[in-house]
Amino acid sequence: MKFMNPLLVVTDMERSVAFYREVLGLRKVVDLGANVTLTGGVSLQTRESWLEFIEASPDMLAWQGRVSELYFEEDDFDAFAARLKAQDISYVHGVKEHPWGQRAVRIYDPDGHILEIGENMQSVCRRFLDSGMTEEEAARRMGVPLRFAKHCARKAEREGKKQ
Repeated sequence: MKFMNPLLVVTDMERSVAFYREVLGLRKVVDLGANVTLTGGVSLQTRESWLEFIEASPDMLAWQGRVSELYFEEDDFDAFAARLKAQDISYVHGVKEHPWGQRAVRIYDPDGHILEIGENMQSVCRRFLDSGMTEEEAARRMGVPLRFAKHCARKAEREGKKQ
């Protein structure tokens, strides 16, 4: 058994594809009309075809159930958050910092599905290291193994030498 990808039911495929492209930068990988798979493994299915597949009526679907979300990570979180402000977006909540230091924002897609976009965890670690924290302090603050913080420090050092 192998999990393939999440599937979201959408009311307007064109609008949803445009949203995921413009807001998250996802692109079509497969387009079968009623089903579109985007980069990152997100699949979209039209409401009509989904109802046919599950042999259900439209009143059986619940929108904005707030019981699940799709989670994304962004390497350049500050640039993403700034770009998001220029979009006409419905927010679950604005940018906030979690206790482990990761910044995240939650938004609704056009059909009310919740999307969380979090700062890449390596970026969080680098932000802490750049602020003067030791590897041990960063690991403790983030609640991650020390080896993760050391890996982030080594990677930052290698990237610094490339520039």
